[in-house]
Amino acid sequence: MLNKVKEIHRSSVVTANARPFLKWAGGKTQLLDELHMRLPPVFIENGEIQRYVEPFVGGGALFFFLKKNFKVKTAFLLDINKELIVGYWAIQRNVNELIDELRNVEEMYLKLPEHQRKAFYYRMRDGYNRQRKEFDYSNYSPDWIKRAVYLIFLNKTCYNGLFRLNRKGEFNVPFGRYKKPVICDEENLIKVSKALADTQIICGDFEESRKYIQANTLVYLDPPYRPLNDTSSFTGYSEDGFFDHDQVRLAHFFKEMDKRGAYLMLSNSDPKNRDQGDDFFDRLYEGFVIERVKAKRYINSNAHKRGDITELIIRNYK
Repeated sequence: MLNKVKEIHRSSVVTANARPFLKWAGGKTQLLDELHMRLPPVFIENGEIQRYVEPFVGGGALFFFLKKNFKVKTAFLLDINKELIVGYWAIQRNVNELIDELRNVEEMYLKLPEHQRKAFYYRMRDGYNRQRKEFDYSNYSPDWIKRAVYLIFLNKTCYNGLFRLNRKGEFNVPFGRYKKPVICDEENLIKVSKALADTQIICGDFEESRKYIQANTLVYLDPPYRPLNDTSSFTGYSEDGFFDHDQVRLAHFFKEMDKRGAYLMLSNSDPKNRDQGDDFFDRLYEGFVIERVKAKRYINSNAHKRGDITELIIRNYK
């Protein structure tokens, strides 16, 4: 199906094949086929999306897919994670400088034996957390390049590529033992920058996206997933977390945007993986199209608990 889309819309492709520039827990690369098959038919037929809004951009897998395969005229990407937004802005505005800085860090890191790499990693993590205390997240400056270098380096060398903050807002993921991590993926960073060229990037809660959503806007909602168990919480991507009351708030927002005439697609974890009687999302989104699709869970401290699960894709259109 994906190959067919590429053939039909090759004339309207505006961006090279960019991929997410970060490893991101909950990223949607593995679900792209399922998401693509559920796009509104009008967009698939025309090969054009007038307005796209993604209130939880994360790694941006679906955004980059759409930019490759469709003509996306206007796009708005939001996330409440200000560290993530720093990375997006730095790539959009100063990708060449970012590449130069990342390349230097990569060269230094890869020359070191493992025990020295570990010490290097923790020095970088400490520097990242110290910088946060005085960092100006409101006004773009050269400091944003250094912060983005920290972010990408830590993401590529930390354990499992996680992004996790403690209650103090500090990055606390331990060192990951990778033999030759690709820290500076120059080719992809340039492609990402091109994909972001005409895109508005906003730091804010998902409700901030309300002002950008109109009738016929395509909106993809990929919130931090509701945990499948007490130890698999993915709510640590921001200082404030994302809990059941936020899921309820999101459902109200979904219904409000439905009344606006937007095309809405949302993904989330399926509570029935754990408890067949848990109909939390079935009740929240009653009356909408709710489908369960197969996926793989890659991140769990217990390897035996990784494997096939189902996830939810919810839409307000047939």
